Amino acid sequence: MAGFFEALGERFPPIIFLLALLSAFPPLATDMYLPALPLLQREWQAPLVTINLTLVIFFITYCIFILVYGPLSDRYGRKPPLLAGVGLFVVSCLFCAMAQSTGMLIGGRFVQGAGAAAASAIVFAICKDRFAGQQRQRIFIQIGVIVAAAPMIAPILGSWILALWSWRWIFLLQAALGIVAFIGVLRMRESLQAERVPGFSEVAQSYFRLFGNRRYVLLLATFACTCVPIFSFIGGSPDLYITRLGFTEQQFGYFFGFNALAFVLAPLSFSRLVRYVSLERIMPVAFIGMLISSLFLLCPWLSLPWRLTLPMFCLTFCFSFCRPAGNNLILEQVQQDTGAASSFMVFSYFMTGALAMWVFSFDWWDKIAVLAIMGIGAASCTLLLWQVARKRVLLPGRE
Repeated sequence: MAGFFEALGERFPPIIFLLALLSAFPPLATDMYLPALPLLQREWQAPLVTINLTLVIFFITYCIFILVYGPLSDRYGRKPPLLAGVGLFVVSCLFCAMAQSTGMLIGGRFVQGAGAAAASAIVFAICKDRFAGQQRQRIFIQIGVIVAAAPMIAPILGSWILALWSWRWIFLLQAALGIVAFIGVLRMRESLQAERVPGFSEVAQSYFRLFGNRRYVLLLATFACTCVPIFSFIGGSPDLYITRLGFTEQQFGYFFGFNALAFVLAPLSFSRLVRYVSLERIMPVAFIGMLISSLFLLCPWLSLPWRLTLPMFCLTFCFSFCRPAGNNLILEQVQQDTGAASSFMVFSYFMTGALAMWVFSFDWWDKIAVLAIMGIGAASCTLLLWQVARKRVLLPGRE
């Protein structure tokens, strides 16, 4: 048994678990309380679009503050803004747990998004500070494997909390996890070891420099498109499974957990396949897989709920399969402004996803068909952009 834990520590050193916990803040803050959305709708007599604002507002605030934390981490180091953000996350979780109305919960989620943004914005910058090249890609895969457990376990855990206690305990558990992360960051050494600390005006101009980096922007647009069907499903899955298909909160948790299993299997599969096949061949296969999976959402010979569950599992697998390498490719295009580049990357992903989530929250007559259309459109755009990126971006395998 001791040998097992020693081997685990060598494969996943403590810093990996801390970075994974920080990276998991968004799924922990959303997926854990997804089963409660129909309950809140009934308890507060509010329409679904209003209740879904607790998701959309979180992601919009999250995206805005990501742009703030990145440059701050380049100017003042990684730890100070990270500690501030995690502390804000803990306080906001406690406020959400005490909410007595939709407005109060939306306000709490606004602050929660502002706090969670620090974790996501700075984690990738810490990885780029501490690791390089293929090692960094391997670290991204390791973090991805651990983080993948969050969307798989969170809704199941949330559904059982609803069955045993109330939805308020979901936010109290999130606060406890935030405290664990805060302690971990306190004990972490500062990873930014710059010879010269950039001035504030220089940091403020970092985004303008990034916009001038055509290879960075092109790759970012390519991978941001893949977020459309995934975020739409995350935000709309409680309505689909619980309200429209009639499953209980616990059954929804199992369906969502099955879908999230793809987040675990995909990076593991990628880590093995990439040893034998180049990225230029792997990436288009994943994008085509997303397109085919979206088409299967329209298949009339598959009965519900499997017409939704199985294609979304495959679509999620393809999305997660290309994510670690995509993040690494994007950050390979920058040599400075790492914090800003990391922040804007996550901003683009989640802002694209939040807008898709908002569109999908409307009372469409056939939401599965709408989800299919969004997936087909997003995958098609990704394939087209990748063809341009393949010609214009110098991939690591060509260096």
